[in-house]
Amino acid sequence: MKIAVVCANGKSGKLITKEAVDRGLDVTAIVRGENKTAATKAVSKDLFDLTAEDLKGYDVVIDAFGAWAPEVLALHGKSLAHLCDILSGTDTRLLVVGGAGSLYVNPEHTMQVMDTPDFPEMFKPLASAQGKALEELRERSDVKWTFISPAGDFQADGERTGKYILAGEELTLNAKGESVISYADYAIAMIDEATEGNHIGQRISVVRE
Repeated sequence: MKIAVVCANGKSGKLITKEAVDRGLDVTAIVRGENKTAATKAVSKDLFDLTAEDLKGYDVVIDAFGAWAPEVLALHGKSLAHLCDILSGTDTRLLVVGGAGSLYVNPEHTMQVMDTPDFPEMFKPLASAQGKALEELRERSDVKWTFISPAGDFQADGERTGKYILAGEELTLNAKGESVISYADYAIAMIDEATEGNHIGQRISVVRE
């Protein structure tokens, strides 16, 4: 299996790349500058400069793009649209590192995490941008996409337990009543989805067991 990780030098991208490499998969890191990942193969190119030819032949492309500053939040949607456009009509699957703010908190799917009273104001712009990108992704029937939301508490330096609960569109708590997952355990879930491909055209979520 050939996998490309876009924005592989980021915190989530590095761990996703390492997880794939550790499993013996054929992994290419796509980075803007020097390759700082576990992958021995790399393409140094900005995401927005990638072409259909660059991603030709990969079974899976993982989008680990992240932007947090207010002035660049719109790039979540723009970057995802660009990747969709160059993968349009191909058999290459696109897996997206998503956010938790757009998960639903009721069975009717009328309220999202970011709409709840306790959701931190400082994270609302990011959650909204990622949620908008997901809504635009849902309109694409020409791409084999999967959007993977982490738990609410997404811990960059959390431990790798090797266990997670796979859930769907709604915010899911573990047996301890927690919505938490480490980047390392999220990477396990991402590569599991990459190798198994069970949720094409869906948004799924993961939480630590």
